[in-house]
Amino acid sequence: MARVAIVIVTHQSADVIGPCLESLAQLHDAEIIVVDNASSDSTCARVATAGVPLIANNGNEGFAAAVNQGVRATSAPLIVLLNPDTRLETGIESLIACFDDPQTGGAGGLLVGADGKPQTGFMARSLPTPTALAFEVLGINRLWPQNPSNWQYRCLGNDPMASACIDQPAGAFFMFRRSGWEQLGGFDENFWPVWFEDVDFCTRLRSAGFVLRYQPAARAIHEGGHSVGRIPVGLRERYWYGSLLKYAAKHYRPVAFGSVCLSVAAGAAGRAILNFPRGGLRVFEVYSLVIRLSFAHLRGALVPGSRIPGPRRDR
Repeated sequence: MARVAIVIVTHQSADVIGPCLESLAQLHDAEIIVVDNASSDSTCARVATAGVPLIANNGNEGFAAAVNQGVRATSAPLIVLLNPDTRLETGIESLIACFDDPQTGGAGGLLVGADGKPQTGFMARSLPTPTALAFEVLGINRLWPQNPSNWQYRCLGNDPMASACIDQPAGAFFMFRRSGWEQLGGFDENFWPVWFEDVDFCTRLRSAGFVLRYQPAARAIHEGGHSVGRIPVGLRERYWYGSLLKYAAKHYRPVAFGSVCLSVAAGAAGRAILNFPRGGLRVFEVYSLVIRLSFAHLRGALVPGSRIPGPRRDR
């Protein structure tokens, strides 16, 4: 049996999946599977040409559900979740070695951009606090990136070339135990179609007593955002804010969750005003939806049984 299974989730990934799969040729003891979420480009044809097993979904099942499909279709005790816009530059033995410690539940490697610079602030993070998310949606982290909350959240003081115990390796290059995945019941498929499912998984791993690690000896080039960049404006905001609110509702106490909801509403109102000269009424439509979504989540926390609207699944 292979020691490691590589799970790659694709959606409109024809321009990146070939180099990704080519970079895995150095792995001689690994299962590799691609799970495609209803791509309309030539993604599936390129995977077939590479001779890699493929699960081709007829509809967009969402990232979390596709990850779970890939894990279930493999048998190795260790899983590597790899984005299709990622190319391995090294082997993964250093990540595997992290699991010699039975308490290790997950580990991530060094991600560099096309310029060769480490993707600091992305590849290793702490779990988001209510303050960190409030600062994010209010735009404070963008205006004052060195604020203490953002500094801690994005691990900006960490040496990118030093191994460390962290809370949240990047889902773009993330190894985890199958047994831990089974213990948690897999990735939460309510985070549809994308965003915060990996943060939620790391949060639950930590709550279950597992340790997560960052190991820069395992290195990959990561382009970033190739699929989410294709999500139309309007849907992108709805998905991102909706998943953020789901995460906050799931993991924060009521008062903290309420503060995040109000911060989302305030931040959305501010963005609507600032972007109106460039985007016109469409901007107000997008962010008014976000405001309504935040208050629906807040009402759901205060009034049990209230319906919280979610995005329509394309299935």
